Amino acid sequence: MRYLKLTISYDGTNYNGFQRQKNAIGIQQIVEDALSKLMGEDIKVVASGRTDTGVHACGQVISFGTKATVPTGHITTAIRHLLPGDIVVWKAEEVDENFNARYCAVEKTYQYRIIITDIPNPFKRNYAWELKKSLDIEKMQTAANNLLGTHDFTAFRNKGSKIISPERTITVAQWQVKDKELVFTITGDGFLYRMVRNIVGALVKVGNGKITPDTFKKILLTKDRQLTGMPAPACGLYLMHVRY
Repeated sequence: MRYLKLTISYDGTNYNGFQRQKNAIGIQQIVEDALSKLMGEDIKVVASGRTDTGVHACGQVISFGTKATVPTGHITTAIRHLLPGDIVVWKAEEVDENFNARYCAVEKTYQYRIIITDIPNPFKRNYAWELKKSLDIEKMQTAANNLLGTHDFTAFRNKGSKIISPERTITVAQWQVKDKELVFTITGDGFLYRMVRNIVGALVKVGNGKITPDTFKKILLTKDRQLTGMPAPACGLYLMHVRY
């Protein structure tokens, strides 16, 4: 038995999230089916995390064991014709039998992208949150600075999260302007269910003046999910990198 780690990118628009499901198509199903054909045996993968419907990934990581002898260096090329164009395996590595894509991860980085535009762009609508009114990025950054460090993120946790502890450590929380997009980068040792989208939704409320940076801080400290408001849409969220 050999053990493999694959790094994949995907456009989440046409899938019902990453996880394999009974009544809908998830990315996991497509990838496992392709790997099973390539390896000539039933393959079940473990992912670094489950992305929601419409969420994208540039650096999702999966792991699995196999008895197949397909050379590791040939996997990225060989699997290409077995996958749709919106899912790409771009790196394959052999790993120790104890490696687990989920439980061995020590840090993840997400990005969220926003476009300010009066006219909706049909080519961007599935890949960024389009807003009409400008946002105060300086106030949004001031608010985001409160996320740094170790905190109880209950206020930004959706119902349905099965993780017991809501405490997480954030090392990067930065807003930047890149190619006319507002890009929020956040890195941490883990994230709760819809945590990033809830954070971005609240930060946008800071940017449009509905709440102040101090109010954002109070939301974090009071741990009251009702104060956070609606999450940002899934389309603007990208899993960028997983560190092991």
